[in-house]
Amino acid sequence: MSNGKQLRVHGLMILVVFSWGMAWAVGRILALGLPPMTGAWLRYVLTMVLFYLWFVGRALKGNEVNWLPTGRQTWRTLTLIAITGVLGYQLFFMNGMRFTAAGDASLIITFNPIFTVLLAAPMLGQQITRKMFVGLFCGFIGVAVVTGWSPNTDIPFEDRILGDFMILLASLNWAMTTNNTKRMMEQRNGEQKATTLEIVVWYSLIGTVLLTPFAAWETWQHGIPEPTLTDWYAIIYLAAISTVLAYYWFAIGVEKLGATAASSYIFLMPVFGVLGGVILLNENIGWTLLLGFILIVIGVRVVQRESEALRTA
Repeated sequence: MSNGKQLRVHGLMILVVFSWGMAWAVGRILALGLPPMTGAWLRYVLTMVLFYLWFVGRALKGNEVNWLPTGRQTWRTLTLIAITGVLGYQLFFMNGMRFTAAGDASLIITFNPIFTVLLAAPMLGQQITRKMFVGLFCGFIGVAVVTGWSPNTDIPFEDRILGDFMILLASLNWAMTTNNTKRMMEQRNGEQKATTLEIVVWYSLIGTVLLTPFAAWETWQHGIPEPTLTDWYAIIYLAAISTVLAYYWFAIGVEKLGATAASSYIFLMPVFGVLGGVILLNENIGWTLLLGFILIVIGVRVVQRESEALRTA
């Protein structure tokens, strides 16, 4: 790949982490504007429309398109991924964003790789070492700093505790999703061969169905939702930009740069998350956010390097 093309791919990865970072502030706006699962459901309905329009475009160009998964085992695995990657994640993400600052949450979610590695032990048969527990402890200290000494004191402390805990649970759900997606990509248990984007589309479709009764219950409790123009902007951004477009760009990055290089950009996401909170929500920046972020990143790198060492040993 030429230097020019490589620079363009790196530029795409910057756009990916920018869109994901800003999604935290946009998510808080939506969570405060609509009942949480209703907002998530509207986002995913639009997401599925856009995903399948993209499939139609590929089909019209003569490309092979796998519209739906085939095989009972594939459906089972995708349903499990949808439970954690859509239903579980959105349940904790949207409810968490009602109670905590967007910048704080975008820092805490970087804890996700630690959960991913630790869960790989029971799910993928990887080993856990003492160094991994050191990294886990360091990461938790970082989360405690972000939560306990957040500069966003206009949000009550009890609310921040609850919201940050929910974001940690969202991170745990996403870690389970990552490991199950990896297992499916490795075609274990006779599962259908599929690209990462196809897997995302399929489990998003199942997840949209799973979100429906929760949105219906909120409608029964609160009446038919009446999204404001701001709510619709948030829904469109979360569906079109931070989900469909960003996942497509990220897949290009993984293909052109490799999974490790592409994933390393994730550590830039909190920078844009904090900036998004400042620009869109007038949140505050303080030294404790930087300290907490550094501790979380150190914990993540300790766990990741130990995991890589075990794989190459």
